[in-house]
Amino acid sequence: MKKYVIRKCDKCGAMVEVIKDCTCDNCGILCCGTQMREVRANSVDAAVEKHKPTYEVVGQYIVASVNHVMEDDHYIDYLVLVGDNVNAKKYLQVGKEPKAIFPYIPGSTLYAYCNKHGLWETEVK
Repeated sequence: MKKYVIRKCDKCGAMVEVIKDCTCDNCGILCCGTQMREVRANSVDAAVEKHKPTYEVVGQYIVASVNHVMEDDHYIDYLVLVGDNVNAKKYLQVGKEPKAIFPYIPGSTLYAYCNKHGLWETEVK
């Protein structure tokens, strides 16, 4: 299974999505003169039920959503589905429901990124 990797700068908040991560020792992407840290899913102390994405299977698709507020200062930035042959992302808008439609691919992983509480994941069964 393809791994979804994002890195974030602790100084300025910049984020990058990594297509293929480096495997050598002491290597990494630099920003503001320091190494960017990998953002790990489900690793922030926050309400799980308000951050983990959920989905409903509808035919050949899933309707993905997050039970989360969509306010100016706290929101789900995007939803993404990652599998062996797919990386599909939907950017969301403040004030609108955090929902997206993706192809139904059992074994893929659904991610949600909260601007305050980071990355959250759910396996698609």
